[in-house]
Amino acid sequence: MDYRVIKEGNVFFLTDLRGDVTGNDEAGHGLYTQDTRFLSRMELYIDGEKPALLHSDADKSYYASFRSMKVSKDDGAIELLRERYIYDGILYERVSLTNFFPRSVSFDFAAAFDADFQDMFIVRKYRTGEVGEIVGRDIGDHAVSIRYQGKDDILRETHIAWDWPEAAKPAPDGGIHFTVSLAPGESKQICFTIAPMLNGQSSNVHTFDQGLRLLDNAYETWYADTTAVASNVPLFDELYNRGVQDMRMLLTDLGYGQTPVAGLPWFAVPFGRDSLITSLFMLPLNAHQAKGTLRTLAAYQGTKNDPSRDEQPGKIMHEIRFGELVNTKQSPFSPYYGSVDATPLFLVVLGEYVRWTGDTALVEELKPNVIRALSWIDSHIGGAEEGFLTYRQEAEKGFPNQGWKDSSNSIMHDNGEYASSPIALSEVQGYVYQAKKALAPILKQLGDIDLAKKLDDEAESLRLRFEQAYWMEDERFYAIALDQEQRQVRSVTSNPGHLLLSGLPNPARAKLVAGRLTAEDMFNGYGVRTMSTKAAGYYPMSYHNGSVWPHDNGMILLGLSRLGMKREAEQLLSGLLEASKSFEYQRLPELFCGYDKAVSGKPIPYPTTCSPQAWSGATTFVFLQAMLGITPDAQARQIRMNPFLPDGFDELTARRIAIGEGHLSVKLTRALASAENCVQCEIIGNTTGYELILE
Repeated sequence: MDYRVIKEGNVFFLTDLRGDVTGNDEAGHGLYTQDTRFLSRMELYIDGEKPALLHSDADKSYYASFRSMKVSKDDGAIELLRERYIYDGILYERVSLTNFFPRSVSFDFAAAFDADFQDMFIVRKYRTGEVGEIVGRDIGDHAVSIRYQGKDDILRETHIAWDWPEAAKPAPDGGIHFTVSLAPGESKQICFTIAPMLNGQSSNVHTFDQGLRLLDNAYETWYADTTAVASNVPLFDELYNRGVQDMRMLLTDLGYGQTPVAGLPWFAVPFGRDSLITSLFMLPLNAHQAKGTLRTLAAYQGTKNDPSRDEQPGKIMHEIRFGELVNTKQSPFSPYYGSVDATPLFLVVLGEYVRWTGDTALVEELKPNVIRALSWIDSHIGGAEEGFLTYRQEAEKGFPNQGWKDSSNSIMHDNGEYASSPIALSEVQGYVYQAKKALAPILKQLGDIDLAKKLDDEAESLRLRFEQAYWMEDERFYAIALDQEQRQVRSVTSNPGHLLLSGLPNPARAKLVAGRLTAEDMFNGYGVRTMSTKAAGYYPMSYHNGSVWPHDNGMILLGLSRLGMKREAEQLLSGLLEASKSFEYQRLPELFCGYDKAVSGKPIPYPTTCSPQAWSGATTFVFLQAMLGITPDAQARQIRMNPFLPDGFDELTARRIAIGEGHLSVKLTRALASAENCVQCEIIGNTTGYELILE
C-alpha cells in the first residue's frame, strides 16, 4: 500500500507513507468523519525542509508511527518520530525531536495545517454540487481553529491545539513555527490534538499517554470477548489475529450497537450487504456482534417508495452516507437502497445468529422488520410461488447492477452481451431460500405456526422452480442469472458457489458445482475467480469478471464446510492462506487479479483495492469454522462438528467460542498413526450445556 490509515469509531486518518497530508495530492488524504474531510493538510518541516523518511508502520491498525531524519552530511541528524492514534473522536499526534549531533543545536520546527471540509464524494470526484464556505480562521499561541458553514446548515470546525510551552509563531503560508533547542542526545516532544467538530460539539481531550492507554484497554477488552486460536502454522495464526484486530478497528456505532463498516479508506460506513456478510463470517469469533448489525439495518429499513434512492417499504439499505451532499439531497445515499441481496441476507444473518446464540428475543424485537422484509421479497418475486427475486435500477444516480457484483459489466451473457433488467441473480434466490428455511423453525418455536409453514412451503416451491430454470446441463453448473426475458445468463461465474451454503441445490448438483469451482478455469491457485477463463467476458484485471475476492471465496468455503466437502474446502483455504503472504501486514485485500498462480508466481494486486476490508478480513474466521466443521443449533441444543486439518496443520486450538449462553474450547490434533490420517478432537471446555456431536 502507498498509504497509511488508522481508524477509531467514526473517524479515520489517511496519509502518505511519511505521515503527511500534502494538500495538493490526488489521493484524497486527510482526516475524515461524517463523510467530510476535516484536515486537508498536515506537513512537518525542520528548517524549511521535510525530513527524509526512514520507516513508517501502522501494524496495530489503530496506531501508526513514522520515523524520519534531517541529516547534515555525516556530522549528525535530527530525528523526528511521529506517533498517532484516534480516541473518542480526536486525533492525537506526538512528535518527538531528538538531537543526534555531537553538539547543541537550535532549529525551526514547523507544522502546516489546513482544512477544506470537502464532502467525500467531491474528494473522490464522484459528485459535484453546491457547497458551503470557510467562515473563519483563528490562530492563537497554542491553537488554530478553522470553521466552515455548510449548505446543510451545519457548522463544521477543525480545532488544532498543541502543548509546547512557548507561544508558536504563525506564518502567512499556514505554518506554525516553533524554535527548538536541544543538547546532544536530548529529546523534546510536542503533542498535537486535532478535533473535528459539528455545531461546536467535541469530546474531552486526554494527555497522549492517557488516551493511548484507554484505547489499548478497549482493544484488550475486545480480544477477551473473542475466540482465541493457536496452531502449528504461524501464517494462519498471524492472519487470524490480524483479522481480529482489524474487525475491532472497523466497528462503528450509529446508535444501535456496533456494526462493521465496509472498508478503508473509502467505505468507512455501514453497507447492508458488506456489514451482513462480515457479521455472518464473524459468528465463530464473536456471535453477539451481529446483533448490532441487525439492529442498525432494521433502524434504516425502507418505509416508502422513493425511486430517487431505490427505496421501497421493507427493503434493507445498501449504503448510508452523512456528508453535505447527502444532507442537501444532492446525493441519494441518505441511505441508498440499491441492493437486491441485502434484504434476504438480513434474514439469513438473523437466522444464523439465532443458530449460534439461541437469542430468539431479538427475533421478537425485530419481528415487524422481518415481516416487512419478507413482504418486500414476495412483492418483488411476483408472487411467492411464481417467480424469482429480481432487481432494476430506478434511481437516476443509482447502480445498474444491484448484487454484490455491482459494476456495469458484471452480468454478461456468454456471447459478451450485457443482460437486460429486471435480472434474477442465482445466489439471491439461494439467500431467499435460506432465509425462509432458517426462519420457519424459529417462528414456529415462537408460536407463529402458520407463518412458519408458509415460509417452508414457499422455500420448497422456490427450490423446485430454481432447479428447473437455472441449471445448465451442458455446463453441469447453474447460470449466474435470468435476464428480462427469463433467458439464462450462461457465463460460468462464482455466484452459484453461494448456493452451497443455502442448502438449495440437490446433493448431486452441489457436488458438481463444487467440482467446477475448484477446476482450472475457475480456481487460479489462490482462490476461485469471479468468472471462468473460458467465458467471453473473462478479464483477470477486471473488478468482477475474473478477479479473486476473498469474501466470495469465504461464502463458498462456508457452503463446502457445511456440506462436508473437505477436499474442496482445503483447496480454497490453503490457496487463500498462501495468498495472504504477499500482502502488506498479511491482510487479505478486497480483491486481487485472477492470473494463474503458475503464470504469475504470486497473487497480482488489484490497483485500487481497499485494505483493510471488512468482509475480506473476516474471511479468516471462516477458515476456523471450516476446519472445526462446526454447526451450532441452539434450538436443538446441539453442536455438530466434522473437523479436518489441511495439509501442514498438525494441531489447532480454539478457545472461548461463544455458543448459546456459554463457551466451547476445543483442540484438533492430526492422528499421524491413523491409516486414514483422521483428526482427533479434544474438548478442553464446554459451558454451553449443549450436546456435542462429532461426525
